[in-house]
Amino acid sequence: CHVLIELKVEEFNHYNIGQLNTYVNYYKAEIMLPEDNPTIGILLVTNKNNTFVEYATAGLDNQLFVSKYLLEQRCYRIGNW
Repeated sequence: CHVLIELKVEEFNHYNIGQLNTYVNYYKAEIMLPEDNPTIGILLVTNKNNTFVEYATAGLDNQLFVSKYLLEQRCYRIGNW
């Protein structure tokens, strides 16, 4: 199966899932071969509301998933700086 991953540096919104759905539909129509398994779309966002995600993805035929990611920032001290 083919997996399309989109990384956003913002909270989930319905525009993001619509954009990913467009990418998945394009991929299915233009790139996939008939014998390929269905394409999966994964949207990674900084924050999400599960209820909003459910409403935004309801009725979409594609396998689209939304997950929250967390960035960890580390500061290293070099020398006497």
